[in-house]
This record gives sequence, structure tokens and C-alpha cells, in this order.
Amino acid sequence: MKRRLAVTVLCGMLAVSALAGCGEAETAGGSSSGGESKKQEKVTLSLMATPEWVTDAEMELAQQFEEETGIKIDFQIVPGDQYYNVLMTKLNGGEGPDIFGGQSGSYDLVSQYNIEENAIDLTDAPWVEYYNEFEREQTSVNGKIYGVTYFDTTTDFYMVYNKKLFEENGLEIPESFAEFEQVCQKLLDAGVIPVYEPVADGWHHVMWFCEIGGKYEDLRPGLIDQLNNNEITFAEVPEFQEVFDQMNDMAQKGYFGDNYLSDEYANLPMNLGSGEFAMTMAKPGTIAEIAAASDGKYTEEDFGMFLIPTLDNDVLNVHPCGPTRFIYSGGGHIGEAKQYLEYITTKECVQYVIDHDAKIENLPFDLGQQPDYSQYTEDFLDSFEKQGAVFQDVIKYLNPQWNEIGQDVVSMFIGEMTSEDVVKAIDARRATQAEAAGDEAWK
Repeated sequence: MKRRLAVTVLCGMLAVSALAGCGEAETAGGSSSGGESKKQEKVTLSLMATPEWVTDAEMELAQQFEEETGIKIDFQIVPGDQYYNVLMTKLNGGEGPDIFGGQSGSYDLVSQYNIEENAIDLTDAPWVEYYNEFEREQTSVNGKIYGVTYFDTTTDFYMVYNKKLFEENGLEIPESFAEFEQVCQKLLDAGVIPVYEPVADGWHHVMWFCEIGGKYEDLRPGLIDQLNNNEITFAEVPEFQEVFDQMNDMAQKGYFGDNYLSDEYANLPMNLGSGEFAMTMAKPGTIAEIAAASDGKYTEEDFGMFLIPTLDNDVLNVHPCGPTRFIYSGGGHIGEAKQYLEYITTKECVQYVIDHDAKIENLPFDLGQQPDYSQYTEDFLDSFEKQGAVFQDVIKYLNPQWNEIGQDVVSMFIGEMTSEDVVKAIDARRATQAEAAGDEAWK
């Protein structure tokens, strides 16, 4: 499989025994203490993130890390729709966590997190040597690396569908948005909810719009540069409003079901595994979780993938940015925080996460680890001639307003805003952020 797909524009150019094995390998030569696993004075490091950014496997590694070093990791988990405001309140108040999570992206690190002030320079960290070059670019500002992306950025979100339900209803993979809606209507008529869309988390439904960045650029070559140079606004691009209209159409026609506004991402595997829903947007690794949650009703082979269909999309979305760990510059345990990042980025610990979390098929390090891609995933990713970066990675001042866009879309769903209102609100927030950043293109 192609280890890293070519991208036209990148942002910024953007089981105890296994645990013991990880710890033993670290003791043998990977730790920051010169290869010795000596316990230190009791220290507790706070690590703040959203639920989606911390895997059970990492929590297990943190327990092993504590056993080896005496350093405890206190995971402070904040809901995604509240996370940014809570984090920035802490950072601006001088009370940030020792390690904080944030989305990478060379534009956003400055405008959203003021990263040069709030995080320490990690350019000389030992893991930088084998850190993937694309993620390295997206966690850097002015030539300095400020964070390590600890998330599977080698695949992205695609439409996952139940092959059995498609076969039972005589359906084929749609090749346009019109065909997609026809599929949805046939499923709905058969008593199957077409799409599981967990709006309650505040972020998932925004992907219908942002993930098809490659399609926008394919239709309008040069659009990314025009938007970043403030030569055109979102409101002046009719395709943007068209996508929001398509999203609203799906909601109003009942293709998301009756409870989509309260549905949660955590329940995705269970709901797809029940057979009540036919499709969702998810990463390839989620298929294993869905099969496991089905109690034997389905196997992994019963699910397939196709591209997000808004705007007749035929461009594979790639996403080199993702949840990243930063060390707070005002923290009192910077050395211990560095030690933790060194620990979880060893080959053995990276492999442990890949092996023990279904959603993580690989991590962005070149350590000789064994990815957990299925042959189906490899074939799927290799089957597209065109690919492009998701919009949140390549457009200035877009990713920082992700939750606000999500709120506006909900307002559109319930009739309080129109698609035109949504794109105008995006423009207004971009202008505000650009002004705060002193962006010359907006002056």
C-alpha cells in the first residue's frame, strides 16, 4: 500500500504481558533516563484532552509508565464541544495542564493556541528523528516543533456501509449525491435508518462539509490560495452553500433518523452493529468495533466503504493533521512530561496502541512498526486517482471555528438559519480571527 498518499496541497506548506514487554523495551534503551527504569519522586502529570483523543490503550500504557517511573498521568477528559473554551481559559489564566491536547495544523497552532507562548519547543526530542514528515510540518511554527501527533492520520473518515443491508435491498454504492439520496430513501422505505449522524458531540456532522476539500479544489483550481489570500469569500462560492443545502436535505427527509440531534459518537459501533442503521462516517478501523458490537450478527467483511458523497465527491480525502500532545510552557513538571512523550513514542508502545485499539491502524512514526490495515482498506485507499487534503487542514481560520460551524448547522437543521447564513457566519469569524492575527491579506 502507498504509505502516504500524495496531496496536492498540505496545510502550512501542512494483556498485561504486552504492557510489560513495552516497559521492558523502554528500560532497555528508549527512556529519557539513559536507559534505566528508575522510579522517581511521586509526580502527577495532568493530561487534558477530549474523549476521542485518548485511547484505552494509551491509558494502559500510562499505568505501566507509572509503575516504571512513579509518574502518574491524570487524564482530564473534557467533552469536545466544551474543550477549546475550557483549555484556553486555563492556558490564559496561567493554570494549564502539564500536557494538553489540540488539533495540529501550522495555521491553527498560532491563531488558535498561541502555541509559541503556551507550549515548549520539542525540536530536540528523540522521537522527532522518526516522526512522520507531514505531521512534523503540521506541528511546527517558524521551524520549531511544538507537539507530537498521537493519532491515526494515515486514514481518514469515509462512508462505512452495511453490505448485507445493501444487498437485501438491491442497492449499489452510489456514485453521485442524487444516487446517494435514492439509496437513503429506499432504505428508509424498508424500515432502515439510512445514516447514523451523531450531532450531539458537536463535531461529527461538520465533516460532510469540510472533509471534501479536495473536491472543492478539483472543481475550482486555485480556490485554496484564493481563500487564504482573502481574494474570495465563502459566501461567493456557490458550492459551499450547495453542500449545506444537501446536509439540510438529508436531515429534513429523515435520513439521519428521528434522534440525530441527541445521538452520540460513542454509540456509533453499537448502532451500526445493531443493523438499525445502514451507514455512517467513520475511519476504517471502526469497522472492527462495529462487528464486535454486533454480538455475532455481522463480521468485518459485512461492511464496506465509499467516499463522502456531498457535491458528487470523487476525490479521496487525506488528513495529515490530528489530535496532538503539547507540553504547557508554564507547567511545573516539564521534564517528566517530556519523559512521558518519549515513552509513548517508542516502537513497542506505538505497536501496543496499534494492536489494542481497533480504530488505530497506524501512528505517524517511522519505527518499523506493523500497521493493522486490512487488505480491504489498502485496496480502497489505492483505488482513487484523485486525492486532496481536507479543508480544515488547508484553509486559514476554518478549523478554529469547527464547533461554531457545528452549532450553525444545527440552527439550520431546526430552521433558525439558512445555508446562506451559515457561510456568511464562517466569513465573519474568519475576518475576526484574521484581524486578531494581524493577517495582511485582511487589511
